[in-house]
Amino acid sequence: MRRDGAGGGPSADDKNRPLYMISVAAELTGLHPQTLRIYESKGLVSPQRSNGNTRLYSQADIERLELIGRLTDEGINLAGAVRILDMKRQIDELDEEVESLRAQVKDLKAQVREYHTRETITALTRYEGTSDTKGFLSRLLAEGSPDDAPADGVPSAGERV
Repeated sequence: MRRDGAGGGPSADDKNRPLYMISVAAELTGLHPQTLRIYESKGLVSPQRSNGNTRLYSQADIERLELIGRLTDEGINLAGAVRILDMKRQIDELDEEVESLRAQVKDLKAQVREYHTRETITALTRYEGTSDTKGFLSRLLAEGSPDDAPADGVPSAGERV
């Protein structure tokens, strides 16, 4: 789930900012620095490098390393941990897609509601016996000026009904 930082949590950019040298990352995760180097060589984590070629780990890297540590503590080998991490990434991507689709469905529901409201208003206008649908809708929705429509809402004798 992505957050923008305004809702109380760090944004994705904040989580990916390289902050921690290998000694700090090792302390935070409870893993030995050599273990972190091995995980990097196996492609389990990819810390960024400073100008001086020092490994810099982000908060996202730390969370990933903690998860790998928990998985290996439970007896899962590194190949299994890689597979689990890949499936977790896929789930996260699908969650984002589901959220996007939910937003689209919400927008479409609002459009359908508006369409049904307009259809109902159009049907009521015809029921009221006036053919001045646009004027009636303008008055009803307060979108038009009072000069657009007859004051009493009844078409004049010269208008078509």
